[in-house]
Amino acid sequence: MYSADIHTALLNFTTFHPCYLLDRISKPQYVIDGIVPPKLPWFDIKNEEEITGMKDACRLARKILNVAANEIKVGMTTDELDRIVHQACMDNNAYPSPLLYRGFPKSICTSVNNVACHGIPDSRELESGDIINVDVTVYYNGFHGDVNETYPVGPVDKAGLQLIDAAKASCDAGIAVCGPGEKFSSIGKAIEQKASSLGFSVIPNICGHGIGRYFHGADILHYDNTEDRMMQEGMTFTVEPVISEGSTQVCVMNDNWTAGSLDNSRSAAFEHTLLITSQGVDVLTRK
Repeated sequence: MYSADIHTALLNFTTFHPCYLLDRISKPQYVIDGIVPPKLPWFDIKNEEEITGMKDACRLARKILNVAANEIKVGMTTDELDRIVHQACMDNNAYPSPLLYRGFPKSICTSVNNVACHGIPDSRELESGDIINVDVTVYYNGFHGDVNETYPVGPVDKAGLQLIDAAKASCDAGIAVCGPGEKFSSIGKAIEQKASSLGFSVIPNICGHGIGRYFHGADILHYDNTEDRMMQEGMTFTVEPVISEGSTQVCVMNDNWTAGSLDNSRSAAFEHTLLITSQGVDVLTRK
């Protein structure tokens, strides 16, 4: 169980780690006291000031993800990638939201091949033929912006590239149905239909979430479901389906974070933070 003592130890470790935290960087409250507040029961409606804050945070998250993507190459470690993103956050006066969130020890999630999500950067070198998902969230001026993409490392086999394309198409399908007055269930239905039509499956227990001044809010289901409540102008949330080439079952490893497929099959994911507008949807983390 994550405790105050563990949080203090991690905070002290981070302070003296080469990826140090600058005092001038504003930090989420959970970094200071180790306490993550309960999820909001539903999606809050952002005002104009909050929408501006969300746009700024998401724009920066995209910028930093692009920095990471440009550095991916055969032979580098995911630890190296983590340090690059951490420094980019510091350079832009932002805090890397995953760091110390419920005890997560790094600044990004890097999920390689059979890791579905929440992979912890480490000393393993990336190999030609790998696929890697890089998940970046930044806390900037009081708001979180969240985005991820899956990338090939060197030449990747045809099936791997098809999996990446299917993950992007599935995410795009979920986004396409978003707008004011649309049921939240339409997101999961569209994603599952697209993934299935391409010969792949959705991992059901990995969800999108509300986002704002808080990192994780109410869940967004990525499979066909019966949630009949509707989207409203001013809501912000993520869509981030994880698409599998094999089993949809995952197990969490001993680090209490890394979720790997039971059958060792690969998965891929794409994520965007969205804002529901009066006209439809604004993809705040789009390239």
